[in-house]
Parts: sequence; C-alpha cells; structure tokens
Amino acid sequence: MSTVEIVSFGYLHAEPPAAHITLDLRHHFRDPHVDPALRYLTAEDEPVRQAVLATAGIAELVEATARAVDAFAAGPSAGPVVIADGCAGGRHRAPSFAAALGDRLRLAGHSVTVQHRDIHRPVVEREVKS
Repeated sequence: MSTVEIVSFGYLHAEPPAAHITLDLRHHFRDPHVDPALRYLTAEDEPVRQAVLATAGIAELVEATARAVDAFAAGPSAGPVVIADGCAGGRHRAPSFAAALGDRLRLAGHSVTVQHRDIHRPVVEREVKS
C-alpha cells in the first residue's frame, strides 16, 4: 500500500496545509464547541471523540476518504498521499476525524502518520451557534 500523511487543523488559526485532499468539516457536522462540557476538551478526550464519531455522516466520510486515498495510491506516481481536514479551531472535529481515518487506513495496510497541527492551541472564543 502507500504512505499517507493526515494533518488536522483549525481554519481560525492559519491557512490549510498543502494536501491532495482537503476536507472542511466546519459547516456540515455538529461542533462539540457548542457544548460547554466539551468546549475545553480536545479529541484526546474520549467524550469528544464519541460525540464527533456519533455525528451523522462522519463514518461515511471516513469511508469515502479512505476510498479516495486508495484511488490516489493506485496511480502511477510514487509519493505519499496527503490529507488535510479542518474544523473551526482544530481541537474537536478535525483531529477526531483524522484519528478515525488513520485507524481505517492502517487496517487497509497503509503506512499512516497523523499530525494535529492546532489541537493544543487555546480555545478560540467565538459566538456559539447551536
């Protein structure tokens, strides 16, 4: 199989990293930031991961992205496949998704690294829309 690099990030901190596929999780998936009990946690905390992975559509997006990685890996050019996935602050949705995608791709035999660019940045204080 191929080498895959996954980078999660927050759009509110900086531009997305360069990637073959960039996924924007901000608008279609529930933001754990709106829940005061989850706001100051990160994807390193089980309640955040559970909340994100239980969101309708996330499992399907993990599978669809894994299929896209397989398509890139099947191409004639060598080199890693880079996936960037972002949410608002980079602490909840994006790193939870990145970890789940990494697990799925490892099961398929890919060599995977996962980097969470913004997970340890402070919470971005912003208006909460539920």
